[in-house]
Amino acid sequence: MFLMAGLAILITMGLALARGLLGPTVYDRILAVNTFGTKTVLIIAVLGFLMGRPEFLDIALLYALINFIGTIAVLKFFESRDLGKASRQFRNSVNGR
Repeated sequence: MFLMAGLAILITMGLALARGLLGPTVYDRILAVNTFGTKTVLIIAVLGFLMGRPEFLDIALLYALINFIGTIAVLKFFESRDLGKASRQFRNSVNGR
């Protein structure tokens, strides 16, 4: 049963990779890369179960955090073209405008 789950995850990873390569906009590509990262976390967890290595879950959690932070950083970069500056909307909300 877990082999079938692993196979289904691999198929969806292929679909996400295709969307990442063919996506019409940059945001479609970013979403596809995030989905691919999420599927990678799932496949690490399934492989950990199949191999009897529960410590793979720690690796999967670490990869999930890196995937999340990386996606947020890339989206912020494409929004403002600078990772150090706050967006205009955020600055206005902080300043009460």
